[in-house]
Amino acid sequence: MTGDKTRERINADFIVIGSGAAGLRAALDLASAGQVLILTKTEIRESNSRYAQGGIAAAIGESDSAELHLSDTLVAGAGLCNEEAVRILAEEGPQEIERLIEWGTGFDRKNGSIELATEGAHSRARVLHAQGDATGKEIVRALSARVRNFSSVTIIPFAFVQHLIVDGGRVCGVNFSSHGKLLEAVARSVLIASGGAGQVYRETTNPPVATGDGFALGYRAGALLSDMEFVQFHPTALKLPNLPPFLISEAIRGEGAHLINSAGERFVDELAPRDVVARAIYERLRPDQSVFLDLRHLRPDNIRKRFPHISSFCLQQGFDITKQPVPVVPAAHYFMGGLHTDLHGRTSIEGLFAAGEAASTGVHGANRLASNSLLECVVFGRRAAVAMKEASNVSANVTFSNRAIVRVPRHSESARSIIRDAAWLGAGIIRSESALNEGLSVLEAMESDWEMEPSPSLEQLETSNLLIVARVILECARKRLESRGAHYRSDYPERNDSMFRHHSWTTLPGTISIGSRPADPKTP
Repeated sequence: MTGDKTRERINADFIVIGSGAAGLRAALDLASAGQVLILTKTEIRESNSRYAQGGIAAAIGESDSAELHLSDTLVAGAGLCNEEAVRILAEEGPQEIERLIEWGTGFDRKNGSIELATEGAHSRARVLHAQGDATGKEIVRALSARVRNFSSVTIIPFAFVQHLIVDGGRVCGVNFSSHGKLLEAVARSVLIASGGAGQVYRETTNPPVATGDGFALGYRAGALLSDMEFVQFHPTALKLPNLPPFLISEAIRGEGAHLINSAGERFVDELAPRDVVARAIYERLRPDQSVFLDLRHLRPDNIRKRFPHISSFCLQQGFDITKQPVPVVPAAHYFMGGLHTDLHGRTSIEGLFAAGEAASTGVHGANRLASNSLLECVVFGRRAAVAMKEASNVSANVTFSNRAIVRVPRHSESARSIIRDAAWLGAGIIRSESALNEGLSVLEAMESDWEMEPSPSLEQLETSNLLIVARVILECARKRLESRGAHYRSDYPERNDSMFRHHSWTTLPGTISIGSRPADPKTP
């Protein structure tokens, strides 16, 4: 094969794609074993992790235990959790919390002890938080500060990974662009820790960077994806005209906030699992009917202290949450599925690893337990680093083929609008065969106008990635003829364990199945 001689090459031992909690946690363990290259799409601190308000769950309370945390997670997961993965999460979680504290994470304390909050579907108060409602931001701050202390770690911001380099069935590196330059990085192992794909939906709490790049990178390289139909919709996002949805943490309901309809009546157990609460809200939204989060019965000084960022943002929008109910809607929030991995982050392709929301360890099953996501990032980010160190070296002299050419839209903005509407209406909170089929037809018709482009823009590549994710969600949801966890079919409203207590699997060229894991795909 011939390489592109115009492209600058960077040699590293390990490549980490993404700078959220999972990527940074892995990088900290890799730093002592070789040269680490972190590629992040914007600034190092910009990630889904940064927007995690509520907290990080761990069984550190006196009345709590790993067994209780395990049990709560399994119940929320609706029969699809990998119990071994959940046990690892629950048992290794407290030790990761100790490391975070040692590395400078400032969790909130009360009378000298770490303050623990209650959230939906947790049987104990086990959620640690920082600065009231800025937990993810504080964890990323502490991890990124520590990463910068290692001379073996190089961080390239504003780096967009265009595709994985696969040679002989093994991932050997990446091609990426940064500030208008095309570069090639080679390493013995690559970690995808790029977060989720909330931007595939019309309404989402995710930041603009969440365009499913990691899912699409792995998919195009031939990696196995699992459980992509399971998308969690956060029940409560502030939604105002001309304003993207703003996440209002579940921890607010843990503090005692009520959900009320336009008549001022409560209609759901506010601490029920997220899918239950999200559907209850969604079913009550009409052009003339709204749903509100009501905190007027709670002490105003406690609310302002506990949720300073939420209180401040809402006040900027004209809402004093201590005095008036806040209009809320559900919004796409988190992907339970992703690149299928084992318990050490290994995907189905040699040399490729995944951690955090980009990965599907089976720890969340069909419905993630609140505040387990940040814990998964640090627990499985560390475990992925252990396995990445074991990968064999790549020859520094090997050459690779030119970057892949993909189909992209001529007009990205209009294409994204079509994708988001198709995903929201077809594979949103309530799904049906007719809506799923219509969504897929809309995507097929749109893509027929796309063109092969050897030098696509970043916006075109992101839109192409969003199309891959949207299609996979819709097709997996169409295959699952039942309702389970975050996946709800109005035409199949019951859970069907005899037929569908199995994971879904997706590989190129669009093969979808539900059942036992298929044989590992052959990569190009």
